[in-house]
Amino acid sequence: MLFLMRVDMGWTTVPSDTQNSLEEVLLATTHIRTYWGSQHLTNASGFFFQRDARLFLVTSSHVLQDQLTRHLPDRIEIELHTSAHDLSRIAIFSIPLFSQGAELWTRASDTAGSVDIAAIEIAVDRLPEQTLLRAFNVSNLDAGSEDVAIGDDLTVVGFPLGFHDTVHYLAVARSASIASAYGVRFQRQGYFLTDARTHRGSSGSPVLRRRRTAHSARSLDAWQLLGVHSTRMDMRTRDVIEDESLGLNCAWYTDVLLLITA
Repeated sequence: MLFLMRVDMGWTTVPSDTQNSLEEVLLATTHIRTYWGSQHLTNASGFFFQRDARLFLVTSSHVLQDQLTRHLPDRIEIELHTSAHDLSRIAIFSIPLFSQGAELWTRASDTAGSVDIAAIEIAVDRLPEQTLLRAFNVSNLDAGSEDVAIGDDLTVVGFPLGFHDTVHYLAVARSASIASAYGVRFQRQGYFLTDARTHRGSSGSPVLRRRRTAHSARSLDAWQLLGVHSTRMDMRTRDVIEDESLGLNCAWYTDVLLLITA
C-alpha cells in the first residue's frame, strides 16, 4: 500500500508499513456522486490516472454531462482514504466541473463521433494531507508481449448502483470476458464489447485484464487497463418476455487517455 503525499513540485508515493496488505486496484478506483448545487443526482464510478506529475480522475463523459437526458451536474464528489491503518477514515473531496462557464474536464471525439471517456485534472495541492491512493499510468495501457483476444478474462471494478463496502469505502469487482474482436472498433465505434453483469453506477469503471507475466498479485502493475465501462448494449427488437437481455456492454478503448491527458 502506498501513501500519496503532497510535495511542492507535484506528488510522490511513499511506501507505508502496511504495503501489500490491500489490492492496490481498490485504491485506484473511487465512488463518484454527481451534484447540482446541493442536490445529489447520480452515482457513478471512476479511477485515478497519472501522467508525469499530473493526476487525473477518469470516468465516462455521460457521468459529467448528458444533454440527451438533461443530466447537467455542476460538481462531483469522490471519497479519498486518509489512513493506511484504518480504511474507514476518508475525506469527501469536491471537484467543480466548470469555471466561469467553461468545462474543466477534457473529452475526445474521433471519426465516428464522441468518445464516452472524460478526464478531469485533480489539483494535488488541494488534496487532504496523507491522502492514500494509487493511480494507473501509461505503463498500464501496454500489453507488452502478451496477446489480448476475444474470450480473455476481465475484471470490472466499480460501484454498481452505488453499492460498495460502506465501512471501508472500497469498490466491488465483477468478472467478465472480451466479447468482440479486441483491437477492432465494434461497428466502427471506439469500443469493444464485454459480457459482464453490470448496473447503473458502473459507468466509468476500469475494465482490466490481469497480466499473465509475473507480478505481485496485489500490485497495480499486475493489471492492464483495457477499457472504460460505459453502458449496457441490447437490441431494440428483443422481446422482453421471451428473450433475456444480451448481457453485453460497451468498453471504450483507453488509448484515448494519451490524448485527453496530454
